[in-house]
Amino acid sequence: MNSATNNLENDHIHILKLIDVMEHITQLKEPEITHIESIVDIIRNYADGLHHAKEEDIFFPFLAEKGFSSTQGPVAVMLHEHVQGRNYVKGIADNIPLYRNGDKGALNEIKTNMKGYIDLLRNHISKENNILFRMADNVISDSDNRKLIAQFDEAEKKQYSISGSVNFIKQIENLAAFYNV
Repeated sequence: MNSATNNLENDHIHILKLIDVMEHITQLKEPEITHIESIVDIIRNYADGLHHAKEEDIFFPFLAEKGFSSTQGPVAVMLHEHVQGRNYVKGIADNIPLYRNGDKGALNEIKTNMKGYIDLLRNHISKENNILFRMADNVISDSDNRKLIAQFDEAEKKQYSISGSVNFIKQIENLAAFYNV
């Protein structure tokens, strides 16, 4: 049976691939700025807009009902790290127009924020996959899984209607193929 944690871990596979692309881009002298713009869009609409929304709006509140604190412990750490991730993405996005207008220093800011996001998300995903989700598996019944997955499906439909049904996974795969990662 597909579980709620498997659903979230499947998202992580794609997010980690995007992070591999980002890491490759940070090593380029003059990266393709349109690819960086695409990455920001994918993060905002898929990694944050969909995946983190599933966690923050559905999964973490469910865990709170099961006794997990949202102010301390693993869920609190995950929520804090989501905010940190958004700050890195803002740092990337805010510097794109500056770089486009010839500010070479803005590229360093973009790369610094990308590297921060990369490090944060790799550790974050490891903690979720190996600690929080394993703890959650112990308190999620089959009926809970069915409800959570149905709610995740609704969140996906809602987000894809907001973001124009763009296939973010396909975009990630295309970027990964372009950079051979």
